[in-house]
Amino acid sequence: MEINNQELRQVPRIGDIAPDFEAVTTQGNIKFSEYAKDSWVIMFSHPADFTPVCTTEMSGFAVREDEFTELNTKLIGLSIDSIHSHLAWIHNVQKNMGILMKFPIIADIDMKVAKLYGMLQPNESETSAVRAVFFIDPKRKVKLIMYYPHNVGRNMDEIIRVLKAMQISEKHSVVLPLNWQPGDKVIVPPPRTVDAMKERENSDYEMVDFYLAKRSV
Repeated sequence: MEINNQELRQVPRIGDIAPDFEAVTTQGNIKFSEYAKDSWVIMFSHPADFTPVCTTEMSGFAVREDEFTELNTKLIGLSIDSIHSHLAWIHNVQKNMGILMKFPIIADIDMKVAKLYGMLQPNESETSAVRAVFFIDPKRKVKLIMYYPHNVGRNMDEIIRVLKAMQISEKHSVVLPLNWQPGDKVIVPPPRTVDAMKERENSDYEMVDFYLAKRSV
């Protein structure tokens, strides 16, 4: 199946407003802008139902869905499979693993959403989505994008870590250093005036130098 390269180039980037769409999902028909209203959203794609790595990933999201809910974050999955395949897979995973995928999974059989979000990458596959993860804030702005190939599963701890990091960054107007973990000190943005620089030198921040200062949140 030939994919229009122009369609693949017009994909959201960090800072863009996440494209709106309507889709059939395992939780009924949704309009993305309504589903995403007033909350963070993590939208993630997987190559196919009834595949081993995807089963571990999707069940991993399901097991930790309450953690995402506590962070005011909704989940929504996608693959280029039919709604009947999705429902059969959900039933199979619940039967064999005791895990229910309650979040909606988009049945993107026409590849409309996958193309819209750049989840199809021809050098990997033209008929199945890569393992993409889009972090979208309550203003529907794309904040972070992760891509994984078909043969490598995602890291759920990292997904939750960066979600918490972005929320703390926005709430406190700070940035996060290398290997930051929840509870670690954050970095205060550098001063922009001489007076602010002098004020910082007299602050109780953990000072490496005037341009690199840390504090707790």
